Amino acid sequence: MSNKVIITAALTGAVTPKEKNPNVPLTPEEIAEDAYKCWKAGAAVVHIHMRDDKGMGTMDADRFEKTAALIKEKCDVVVNMTTSGDHRASDDERMIHIDRLQPEMASFDAGSFNWMPAGVFMNSPQFLDKLGRLMTEKDVKPEIEVFDSGMMDIANYYVSQGVLKGPLHFQFVLGVLGGMAGTVKNLVYLADKLPEGSTWSAFGVGKDHLPIMMATIGMGGHVRVGLEDNIYYSRGRLASNPELVERAARLIREANKEPATSAEAREILGLKGMN
Repeated sequence: MSNKVIITAALTGAVTPKEKNPNVPLTPEEIAEDAYKCWKAGAAVVHIHMRDDKGMGTMDADRFEKTAALIKEKCDVVVNMTTSGDHRASDDERMIHIDRLQPEMASFDAGSFNWMPAGVFMNSPQFLDKLGRLMTEKDVKPEIEVFDSGMMDIANYYVSQGVLKGPLHFQFVLGVLGGMAGTVKNLVYLADKLPEGSTWSAFGVGKDHLPIMMATIGMGGHVRVGLEDNIYYSRGRLASNPELVERAARLIREANKEPATSAEAREILGLKGMN
């Protein structure tokens, strides 16, 4: 499996409207269709957010359930659900879908920071403790989203306390204003801090997506692409989710590696499999 690279497609996010890119999928049907197209293009995992009828991010568990069901009708892609899709949601509302649906994977944003200039991205120790214990109980693999280096120590703390189970899977998020800048130097620094046995992935936001993706492939990590993180294919040209996956798969093959299938991703990440 050392030659296999997992491509995660982050399809929607909680913010970007169709006015900025008409290819952003918003409804359960649109998200499921993009998930299928990305799976066909080489994605093994899809990271999903939900939107309400006005296009705003929501933690509506019914929408997560409907979207996941539509995806599973089409393909066996791993479904990774966000736990941070609506800044208005309470801690409990951020976890209802995890408790009810028990997805294979879900995000665990390992700390709070000033997401400039919008406000504080809040992930309190109390919330993370509850979320980690729920994920462990329900056998949901946490994707440890790391926006700054101290968040790795937070995740390791929860392992030491029995809240999370190792080995962990880290997702390095670079280029968010308020977190670590999207530089290869920062990527190398984070990778050097990985606990033994960990798996990891990385992405750069906006203009940083290509340098971080190419460096990650060269360093032996896994990659994430998608309209949640970057709406452009190149300067001035809007992207679609499938073509971002297609490019990632092409670059992986140019590096003499292969995109992992969903079954291979489950083996690499130690997932429980589809419900």
